Amino acid sequence: MDCIFCKIANGEIPSTKVYEDETVVAFNDLNPQAPVHILIIPKQHIPSAAQINETNSAVVAHIFEVAARLAKEMKLDNGFRIVNNCGDDAGQTVHHLHFHLLGGSPLGLTFGSAE
Repeated sequence: MDCIFCKIANGEIPSTKVYEDETVVAFNDLNPQAPVHILIIPKQHIPSAAQINETNSAVVAHIFEVAARLAKEMKLDNGFRIVNNCGDDAGQTVHHLHFHLLGGSPLGLTFGSAE
């Protein structure tokens, strides 16, 4: 499989990891859209949120637990945003489930792509 996020999760491509456990990897986005912009991905390849089902849905709960932990560690006390783009029309450019954790400054109310 030629998935860049699978390669990052497997350590084949370097990244600036801020968290890793047996289920997920979190790393700094190479093109940050906010002072804090972390991508949180499952190690298991799931193409998008459209493929979440009863056998893999626990990973989403864990991703949100990790997001809350990272937000505390990054001192995002005034708030943060979690974004998931699902499918081409939504701006998903890497077809591996991932969530953007954004914060560190006031974020606008527009709903543009964070990809």
